Amino acid sequence: MFDVLRDNWTLLLIGQYPHGPIGGIVVTILLSVSALVIAIPLGILVALARISHFKVLRAPATGLVYAVRGVPLLMVIFWVYFLVPVLTGYPVTGFVTMLCALVIYDSAYLGEIIRAGIEALPKGQAEASRALGMSYLKTMRAVILPQALYNVVPSMVTQFVSTIKETSLGYIINVQELSFAADQINNRLLTKPFPVYLILALSYFVLCYALTQLAHYLERRVTRKRAGKGNKTGNKTRPGAEQPLLEAAVSEQ
Repeated sequence: MFDVLRDNWTLLLIGQYPHGPIGGIVVTILLSVSALVIAIPLGILVALARISHFKVLRAPATGLVYAVRGVPLLMVIFWVYFLVPVLTGYPVTGFVTMLCALVIYDSAYLGEIIRAGIEALPKGQAEASRALGMSYLKTMRAVILPQALYNVVPSMVTQFVSTIKETSLGYIINVQELSFAADQINNRLLTKPFPVYLILALSYFVLCYALTQLAHYLERRVTRKRAGKGNKTGNKTRPGAEQPLLEAAVSEQ
């Protein structure tokens, strides 16, 4: 196994770059980060539409969430792969196809994560800000969303871990990510499939395990902060200190 890793670590890390397209772990991480960065604002919009009182917004968002979460990611990849060139009239690379599929998939899941974060907050905060004359949009922007997003950071990291594993499906449409690089190595060696795919499994495990530990750390930190133990002295926060964003938003008016 070590000789396979020694002879092919650059292919697993960066693909054929600089003599060919970049690939390997770099593309896996690039796909995952790009998908999450684009999907977060879309997920916020989905979450706001899901909790909207207007059925014209709530119904399509609910349908999108249930449709995307009800089918395998592979089907979403195929939809994007065949539909986007038809809709745009231009050929689309495998990387762009996979990125679009991941954005659609992650947007639905992040929308539900953010919706849960919003609904977990005390309703009195929104009611108090509206009573003070703040608009619905300003209430969401300045009071509700900052707290909700902070509370769901561990869940977002967990979703990022899932996205890293889901990028392995890109190998089906020739995206040169980590699984594609491992397949190239296996096709070249032919006689060592076990060590090649063991290295592949360990690579995913190291990436995902590190991020899982980060999610656990962030979850503990959020829990301590919500319990009023975030300061170094260990003193509990004073009454009313749990709404600093509301006070700041009101002072802006």
